[in-house]
Amino acid sequence: MKNIKYRYCLIALASMLIVACSTKKTYKISSPGKNTELVFELTPSGQPQYSLTSNGKSVIEPSLLGFEFKGIQKMTDGFEVVTTEEKSADETWEQPWGEFKKVRDHHTELIVHLKESKGQERLVDIIFRVFDDGVGFRYEFPKQPNLGKVEISNEITQFTFKSDNDVWWIPVHRENSYYESTYRKTPVSKTDTINTPATLETKEKLFVAIHEANLTDFASMTLLKTNDKQYKSELVPWANGVKVYAETPFKTPWRTIVVGKTPGEVATSTIMLNLNEPSKIEDLSWITPSKYIGIWWGMHLEKFTWGQGPKHGATTKNTKEYIDFAAKNNLDGVLVEGWNEGWDGDWTADGSSFSFVKAYPDFNLEEITKYAAIKNVRLIGHHETAGATKHYESQLEDAFKLYQKMGVNTVKTGYVNKYLDKKEWHDSQYGARHYRKVMETAAKYHIMIDNHEPIKGTGLQRTYPNFMTQEGGRGQEYNAWSVDGGNTPEHLITLPFTRMLSGPFDYTPGNFNFDYKTPSGARVQTTLANQLALYVIIFSPLQMASDLPENYEGKPEFQFIKDVPCTWSDTKVLDSKIGEYTTIARKDWDEKNWYLGAITNSFARNLKVNLSFLDAGKEYEAEIYADGAGANYKTNPYPVTIAKQKVNSKTILDIKLAAGGGTAIKFSPIEK
Repeated sequence: MKNIKYRYCLIALASMLIVACSTKKTYKISSPGKNTELVFELTPSGQPQYSLTSNGKSVIEPSLLGFEFKGIQKMTDGFEVVTTEEKSADETWEQPWGEFKKVRDHHTELIVHLKESKGQERLVDIIFRVFDDGVGFRYEFPKQPNLGKVEISNEITQFTFKSDNDVWWIPVHRENSYYESTYRKTPVSKTDTINTPATLETKEKLFVAIHEANLTDFASMTLLKTNDKQYKSELVPWANGVKVYAETPFKTPWRTIVVGKTPGEVATSTIMLNLNEPSKIEDLSWITPSKYIGIWWGMHLEKFTWGQGPKHGATTKNTKEYIDFAAKNNLDGVLVEGWNEGWDGDWTADGSSFSFVKAYPDFNLEEITKYAAIKNVRLIGHHETAGATKHYESQLEDAFKLYQKMGVNTVKTGYVNKYLDKKEWHDSQYGARHYRKVMETAAKYHIMIDNHEPIKGTGLQRTYPNFMTQEGGRGQEYNAWSVDGGNTPEHLITLPFTRMLSGPFDYTPGNFNFDYKTPSGARVQTTLANQLALYVIIFSPLQMASDLPENYEGKPEFQFIKDVPCTWSDTKVLDSKIGEYTTIARKDWDEKNWYLGAITNSFARNLKVNLSFLDAGKEYEAEIYADGAGANYKTNPYPVTIAKQKVNSKTILDIKLAAGGGTAIKFSPIEK
């Protein structure tokens, strides 16, 4: 009997020791509202891992962390916790432009200081910031004697789920190099390597988006499926296979996991912005959101050419006519592509012929910019590089100096090539360095950037607010030449909950003519009212009215494009179902008028929209642009009805959307 009791005591003591050890190795931290909880622990072999819950529901199951290097011992296990720190923050900061004027940064922070328990005793810190709607975490490698210059070969960061969830995703590099794919919805098990942001709908009835923030001098993180319930970070390599070149001390970008009960809660998260550094530009007065038109769509429709010849689009005469139209309709700018030397021949094959300071003979830059200034319109510059980044960087200072001298304060850049400099991926560390250099040099000359064929957005616009917008998605141009017929209505419905999670998108909406003919048979697959609604649905502080000026003349629907702002003090994502329909309301920067956009997929539907977002106690006039009788994106995209009615915050609007259709509404307070 004594032996049995003694054995029980030993078992109990062993259990207590295991619990005690486990307690020492397990660290929990909750978000300010206590609804999100992160758990960090070391496995028995000393490998770091984390897990995440939201209101008690599993978001991320235990997932490993760590790095591997070329030529030296990996840092994935054998760790001990030296110390931990806990902090909290609650501050509100203001943006110069955005989807919200004020952003609250409210989080708790856990810093885990790790050291290898044997061998070289190398150090790494893992920093977790826990928000009510998710988490951001990064690795920091301090300066240390046994870790200096490194070549990262693999990042072990895992994202493990409880089930084989559905995910909206696009593939990495397989179809193109700059995210211009249509999103597909499949179980995780049916994917391979995918881009971020990737949005999942879990079996726990949560929406989860995985992305990153503050991508600085590092490779983009893509997601490699390792099993049916798990992704791991797969860094985009240099051409030689190295993922990242670094030297201690260095930090990785933040890995972000956003969680919401609805798609709208994910779409309005500000975690990515909060994980970037405050603005490095002190004088923000020159940074101004704007609407513009451009000598652009005509090239895609083959009415004009970029290169020289009888159909050359970027001429002094054409540009002045576009400037006149912009001035007449209170638009801020005119984009001109094909103005500079280098477009003749197959420019996509080799960008080394481009000059960014020499204009074609039929384009007088000085005359045009003076003419534009008189009309209170700005010329928007254009730098297509065809991916020849070293060639572009050699002219960067001179090119921006020229534009600054001429009063050009916005530049659209382009990188139409599978690779940068014929070998590096756009989303590699090489690409991250190049795009940052352009951004910083532009800021030096008070120039705003609209970047096409980019690296994905990760919130850097907070640090450099002159970094206004990007393409990085399948935009309107596909409706001019894509062999698959163009963008589907479903594509547009998916964007707010996938691509738009990475920041502003220069989709270039505003098509009013649907009768053009193209060799591919591609066309805009929406109604006209849907095109209006896109100005509210798809956020960009530089927003284009993309059609030819003659297609806007005499059209009453054009008034909405003239009225709608492109920066917002507040944003509400109302009833939405990814890929089916969405309704978004936004308040203008002056916090006076509200605007609403609603769009549907290829099926007509009726929506009841609660206007509780309107200021209580105020009456509003709603100016409604809706699909007209018989409207259908395939057979009859044109009908639009324009009506006005009085509404308030208690009103429930009945909105009828045609197949591929939309509704756009301006709400103006009625002054008493």
